[in-house]
Amino acid sequence: MKRRLEGKVAIITGAGQGVGEGIARAMSAAGARCVIADFNTESGERVARELDKGESDALFVHCDVTKTESVEAAVARTLEVYGQIDVLVNNAQRAPLSPTPVMEHTDEIIDLCFETGFRGTFRFMQAAYPHLKASRGNVINIASGAGLDGLEGQAAYGAAKEAIRALSKSAAREWGREGINVNIICPLAKSPGVASLLEHAPEMEKRMTAGQPLGRIGDCEQDIGPVAVFLASEDARYVTGHTLPADGGSSMVR
Repeated sequence: MKRRLEGKVAIITGAGQGVGEGIARAMSAAGARCVIADFNTESGERVARELDKGESDALFVHCDVTKTESVEAAVARTLEVYGQIDVLVNNAQRAPLSPTPVMEHTDEIIDLCFETGFRGTFRFMQAAYPHLKASRGNVINIASGAGLDGLEGQAAYGAAKEAIRALSKSAAREWGREGINVNIICPLAKSPGVASLLEHAPEMEKRMTAGQPLGRIGDCEQDIGPVAVFLASEDARYVTGHTLPADGGSSMVR
């Protein structure tokens, strides 16, 4: 891959596994110095260590996106080590391990989805804003076809992801004047979360790929990572406020 992100510093939340890890690996290969902001120290350190063996450095920062002070500390540590923030990828998200009907949703499930996803994204955007303004940087927020299409058993998760899209569009309008681009990716990839969902509900794989033009679930690094690299690069400097499904054609945004 062309090193389109040479000299840039990217914070990727939830990058210790899955889509976040795939994006971090693709961005590192494209020349970015990546900050792996993750709650899981073991997996986050593993990813940072492996990326550090390549051509670009990487840093692990322990972070709980449900706590403002933890988010602010992650941003401060990034600045201490690298002195700048050019790209923010808000990928961290937790959700129930198995599909949950609407009538079985509890306050705990709703809070889990919104605190880790929507509010975690909001916290990081606010904390990183002045530094993204200084670099005329990029925000990439991760949403989902669960919100675009309204998937059965994923009401709170889908609602949190749609809230992230609404936040992203508002920020794109407000921050565009300051040179900050904000975009959204809706991925479909073989992440641990998707693997767990399919383990509990194997029939969902057919639903996910039924009618999908490419007929497969994507790879986190090879299929989702390059889309994030594009949105973080100068090639996408005239793209903001958009939702880009990287899902083999499952969702076609009109």
